[in-house]
Amino acid sequence: MADNAPLNILLITADQWRGDLMRLAGPFPALEGLAAEGVTFERHFNQAYPCGPARASLWTGLYAHKHRSIQNGTPLDARHPTLFQLLRGAGYQPRLFGYTDTTLDPRGRPPADPDLGNYENIAPGILPEMLLNEAAAPWLAHLRRAGYPPTDPDAGRGGVFDRAPFPAPAIYDARDSETAFLADRFIDWLAVAGATPWCAHLSFIAPHPPFVAPEPFDRLVDPASLPPPIGAAGHAAERLQHPLLAWLLERIDIANFVPGLSGPAADIDADTVARIRAVYAGLAREVDRNLGRIFQALRQQGRWERTLIVFTADHGEQLFDHGLLGKTAYFDQSAHIPLILRDPRAAADPGRGRRVEAFSEAIDLLPTLLSASGLAAPRNADGRDLSPWIRGETPKAWRDAVFWAHDFRDLAGRAAETAFGLPSEWCNLSVVRTEKLKYVHFAGLPPVLFDLVADPMETVNRAADPKARELRIEGMERLLTWRQRAEERTLTGLMARGGRLYEDQDDATRDMGLA
Repeated sequence: MADNAPLNILLITADQWRGDLMRLAGPFPALEGLAAEGVTFERHFNQAYPCGPARASLWTGLYAHKHRSIQNGTPLDARHPTLFQLLRGAGYQPRLFGYTDTTLDPRGRPPADPDLGNYENIAPGILPEMLLNEAAAPWLAHLRRAGYPPTDPDAGRGGVFDRAPFPAPAIYDARDSETAFLADRFIDWLAVAGATPWCAHLSFIAPHPPFVAPEPFDRLVDPASLPPPIGAAGHAAERLQHPLLAWLLERIDIANFVPGLSGPAADIDADTVARIRAVYAGLAREVDRNLGRIFQALRQQGRWERTLIVFTADHGEQLFDHGLLGKTAYFDQSAHIPLILRDPRAAADPGRGRRVEAFSEAIDLLPTLLSASGLAAPRNADGRDLSPWIRGETPKAWRDAVFWAHDFRDLAGRAAETAFGLPSEWCNLSVVRTEKLKYVHFAGLPPVLFDLVADPMETVNRAADPKARELRIEGMERLLTWRQRAEERTLTGLMARGGRLYEDQDDATRDMGLA
């Protein structure tokens, strides 16, 4: 297609898909084919977790210390424009298949407005074509029509999975899974979408728990083919590594991830751990199978060469590494996520099949997709346009570190506040990760420092080691410099003098690779 022709945009997210999954549990033919025609960013990291904060950064292009939607249920300030609102400036009507996990700004709403208590609302700017939140009502209705035993509607999708205690497969056929159902709805819509360029966000829940997969995906991956978790020989060292880690190892219950099991996730036996890891991989392989169907539909309808496709995730999954499940603490497994970006235009031909080892961040998608649509990113956006990499270029000034944050406060139950004797505002951490170090700074707890050259598995906290003093200082200075350079910029680039409003034309953060 001509490089100046309007693109279709398909943004695909798979919830809780960790960044090394394709390498660990392949083959993934649909995604491998996409990568062959696009660019794979091997060291791509998100900026916050869990789901709500991760997606808030994805939608706004902002670090978490700026958008401050820091937990599931923390409202997203309405003054921050979302990717979907901004894409409307190019004439798109973004459409949602799945969910966005957005808590809307409560200001100005009446006290009885149900949106005030809903952390699963819809990001501003996108139209819900098929909404699948935790209630998953459209999918449950589909299962009932297909003849499956009815479940309690108030239990949402959880009621379906509770009927398949580990290690049983799901009670439904693969053709009726939530993944297949969502893919079907997108393919149905695609057939009637018309010729006007469109933007769609396809948000799969898999491989997010519950870790239950339909046949044959429940047994598709051999548990023995997967490497054991980091720290599989025991977690005594992790318990000593940091107070937060010790607390999490006692607190994370396997029942929240796998129906039919209970107890601390860190205490599950090795055979069961291996089987659960294989089911997680099977859920991801099911997503890939359905992506293949979607990609085939795009080709059959002549849309493949007109569609920019992004595949990514909101955050990763610990998957028993360091004894943890879910997205938590400060390890790479929670923040490292996939990114494959395929631009159909001729300008992207030099980059096809490329694998980029430079660091990239989830906030980079906003300026990248806006650039592809002929739009400029807001001055306040923190991400950097990935287009040069897609064109086969290597920017001279690029980031040499990634940053993310995690807030572990508990406003409802005050569990963390009580455990650590901290006010809620102190229950958070910030991470800087480079080639050689990871430094984690806590607002109210001791820091963590890893020498990634000597300890790539992140097993020894050297924050108190005098021999690692230089690494710790470097980490502290990098975090401080990052915060100073990634502050609010909406109006700071303007200055009134002598009857004239001057505008700063040198966005140093992005142009000099300092973010």
